[in-house]
Amino acid sequence: MQLELMQRGKFITFEGSEGCGKSTQIRRFVDHLKDCGLEVLTTREPGGTVVGEKIRHLLQFDQEAADMTPESELLLFAASRAQLVRSEIAPALERGTWVVADRFLDSTTVYQGIARGLDLASVKAINAFAVGETRPDLTILLDLDVEVGHSRAVAASAGKEDRMEAQPMAFFHSVRQGYLDLAKEEPGRIAVIDASVSIDEVTAAIQAEFAERVGEVGA
Repeated sequence: MQLELMQRGKFITFEGSEGCGKSTQIRRFVDHLKDCGLEVLTTREPGGTVVGEKIRHLLQFDQEAADMTPESELLLFAASRAQLVRSEIAPALERGTWVVADRFLDSTTVYQGIARGLDLASVKAINAFAVGETRPDLTILLDLDVEVGHSRAVAASAGKEDRMEAQPMAFFHSVRQGYLDLAKEEPGRIAVIDASVSIDEVTAAIQAEFAERVGEVGA
């Protein structure tokens, strides 16, 4: 008698600029998946592993790293991602666990490649090396007006901006446009959600896109 093959888990990523409401919507989405009887692993970038969390602190809060070059920033994000994929994400997917990630390779393409002005071909090559064959099945992009999102992020951090939140507004306009351009390039993977409406409306829009693209899930 043949053993039934274990079905691979799905990999769902959430993207968007600061203040778009990712954290809230990720919690709601994960709760929905669990209600459907699925085993779910949540991750964040940078971070998600011991190595990644140390890199996260260096990238976001270490005052001695304030003069970090864009190239160094790119490679540190890639290092965190490479560790996360191989130690957490890929093994989870193989055992049938669904993975929901707060940011993934699209963030590097947009923040370091487009907004920082680094060579996009080099950024994509580094991304590919870091993630290998592990790519998202679906990406939820929460789109929000730049000024609104930035003010939300600053309010949430009680005025203590990290390195990214302290960037000039032109940087975040580039980030938003970069995300929207990616969505046009990969409409089959990236679902753009209007994050300017109420939290419940955003949740409903996410679940509708998910149902249309992935279908019914659960036992």
